[in-house]
Amino acid sequence: MSAKPKFAVVLSGCGVYDGTEIHEAVMTLLAIDRQGGSYQCFAPDVGQLHVINHALGAPSDEVRNVLVESARIARGAILPLAHYKPADYDALVFPGGFGAAKNLCTFAVDGPNCSVNPDAEAAIVATHAAKKPIVALCIAPALIAKVLGKVEVTIGNDAATAEALNAMGASHAERSHGETCVDLVNKVVSSPCYMLNATVGQIADGAHAAIAQAIKLM
Repeated sequence: MSAKPKFAVVLSGCGVYDGTEIHEAVMTLLAIDRQGGSYQCFAPDVGQLHVINHALGAPSDEVRNVLVESARIARGAILPLAHYKPADYDALVFPGGFGAAKNLCTFAVDGPNCSVNPDAEAAIVATHAAKKPIVALCIAPALIAKVLGKVEVTIGNDAATAEALNAMGASHAERSHGETCVDLVNKVVSSPCYMLNATVGQIADGAHAAIAQAIKLM
């Protein structure tokens, strides 16, 4: 591990309904910083599945790019996910939001039969092979389950989503606010965050706990 833990944080757009959940992303970055780490944000340079008007909760006819939209959260300091190398970082982190299940994979549309963005899959496989921690918040454990298969994760307590994870070969563990599921064998840490009806403070608790567990696994 680096003297100052280095985290690669993968974003999937900007906004809960079509990209990264912003509270989860910001609280993750804050948790990293407050626990003595540093971070670099990444996103795949691809088009979004679609664009949602967040004021109306309805689809828009706009076309947006995942990397460009993610740069809003990262204040411009972002790199294409294809540039990610596990050797340069101590852990890989995926905040949630529908973008994780729409842009990083197609779980939101195809369930257990989903496909995975090639850059996201390569990042997960390479990090796992390097035996470095992977953190997944909210719905992002579905992405990890699709890629790694036999892994223990949590998305909270939603029975239908848990069943879909099990169908991909994963094992689901029920967790509540601020709690984590830690798969010691695969070095995967997950926390429910907004998969539960949560306050922003509870999101901060979950992100802090997940990052703390990742540091312990380094």
